[in-house]
Amino acid sequence: MKAINVGIIGVSGYTGLELVKMLINHPVFVLNYCANTEGETTLDRLHPSLCGVTTLPVDKVDLDRAAALCELVFLALPHKTAMNTAKGLLERGIRVVDLSADYRLTQENYESFYCEHEDVDNLQHAVYSIPELHGNIAQDSRLIANPGCHVTASLMAMAPFLDYIDLSQPIFIDSKTGVSGAGKSPSATVHYVGVNDNINCYNIIKHRHATEIEQHASTLCNKDVRVTFVPSLVPMTRGMLSCVYATLKTECDPLQIMSDFYQDKPFVRVRNAPPHTKMTSGTNFADLYAARHANALVAMCAIDNLMRGASSQALANANLMMGLDETLGIPKIAYVP
Repeated sequence: MKAINVGIIGVSGYTGLELVKMLINHPVFVLNYCANTEGETTLDRLHPSLCGVTTLPVDKVDLDRAAALCELVFLALPHKTAMNTAKGLLERGIRVVDLSADYRLTQENYESFYCEHEDVDNLQHAVYSIPELHGNIAQDSRLIANPGCHVTASLMAMAPFLDYIDLSQPIFIDSKTGVSGAGKSPSATVHYVGVNDNINCYNIIKHRHATEIEQHASTLCNKDVRVTFVPSLVPMTRGMLSCVYATLKTECDPLQIMSDFYQDKPFVRVRNAPPHTKMTSGTNFADLYAARHANALVAMCAIDNLMRGASSQALANANLMMGLDETLGIPKIAYVP
């Protein structure tokens, strides 16, 4: 099979590192270009864990060089920076998988929570893809809007039940995430003494990912879906557990519905008991469970926020984009213990 040259812009952060770790062993993709805002280093100096693994140069971002070396580029950049970079790459004929929020929402929703959108033309053509929920929609696309971690876990827990939930009743989502979800830059919020032995909720109800959940859940069922979303920061490095609480409008076997919905999906494991986040650490697996008490539904999903919530899902989407098997190059063995 013909090799496909790919690059990463924004290689300094956690999601950039996870992409590197997968791409250097990918059977088809060849990591040919890495860049950040400074450049003038190598991957092993930037990420000492890669010493003895790769000495690939890390350049200062240069879109012409990226276009000359790559067919596809992953963007592991903050919002706004990502859209300006994506626009330049797309103009040069390069496919883009964007891990930021810049292409995940409608223009109205995006501008309500982020900033003015500066690439509206490409926004209209971006493909939002969770493969289990959207099928092969990523195939042959030019621009993929890779979903967020809270949204991926919440939608995967909720999606099997959208036809069974009474949407006139409140839907509550409690989503707990590890500290790596805040990114690599230090801040008071993620200072060790503030996180250790502590759990705190943040941006409750008005969190911008609530709009992403609502927009894409509504698209999936062609009905108006509204949620009350409460994210929490928990004292662990990586992992996420999202629990959806809703009211059923009919009697059903939730675990059977979930099992049928995700039958033969290679990165979904429907469990017979509530999953632990450690079960999915370092993998693209989504571990799910559901139960009911009378008409009260509890559906949950555990993922690795850096992997299924970002980098490994981005790679799965890139595989589909390029007509490859979704599972190529993606880890399946968890970091346990």
